[in-house]
Amino acid sequence: MPDLLDDDHLEQTAVVANSAMNRDRRLPAYRRELGFDPVAWLAARPGPQRWLDVGCGSALALFEAAEHLPGNTRITGLDLVGYFRGTPKPGVELVTGSVLSWSPDSPIDLITSVHAIHYVGDKLAALTRMSSWLAPDGRLALNFDATSLRDANGGPLGRRFSTALRRNGFTYTSRTHRLTRTGHAIPAWSFRYLGADPLAGPNYTGQEAVTSHYASEGWEFESLRAHFERPPSANSRD
Repeated sequence: MPDLLDDDHLEQTAVVANSAMNRDRRLPAYRRELGFDPVAWLAARPGPQRWLDVGCGSALALFEAAEHLPGNTRITGLDLVGYFRGTPKPGVELVTGSVLSWSPDSPIDLITSVHAIHYVGDKLAALTRMSSWLAPDGRLALNFDATSLRDANGGPLGRRFSTALRRNGFTYTSRTHRLTRTGHAIPAWSFRYLGADPLAGPNYTGQEAVTSHYASEGWEFESLRAHFERPPSANSRD
């Protein structure tokens, strides 16, 4: 098994803390990579909407989106590096932080992440946290590489993970590397996080990525919940 890092040390490595990688994507990249138009999806829904983009990079796409969405839409860009560019706009909040430690103050209608979860250590904790932030009819859509989840010996979790995804209400398409779910939930996993390998090499994108290693012990991952703040109340929406 490779030498594994905990998430605090992982976030300091060159592979993860890279301010030049995939940072300047614009809205067409979101439509291409996620398979739908986030702006059109939000605009078609009634009432004020909230969009969280995890790993937003420069946030240029979010500034562009704000020009096409109603003024009562709240857009939050979360990025570990904080390499933000562009002109600030009302309704767009940019946060430097980790998906494993930051939390929103109200339910989210749409959570997206374009090629950012590849660089997270505990990917299952990230999926759990993001799912817990969703509004009851909210949508989670992100790029995901299922082969990056490995067992204690470095082999892929494979069918064990695919089964766990389905049991927890996720839909994963390996051909497009897209992972989605609808609605608030707190998933439970039968895996214990061991650490991450930032030296695993390129993934399907051709860029360096991080593999996440887990022990499969038939132990429901209920203890994860103790590390999360209480999910935002549906009544706390602004």
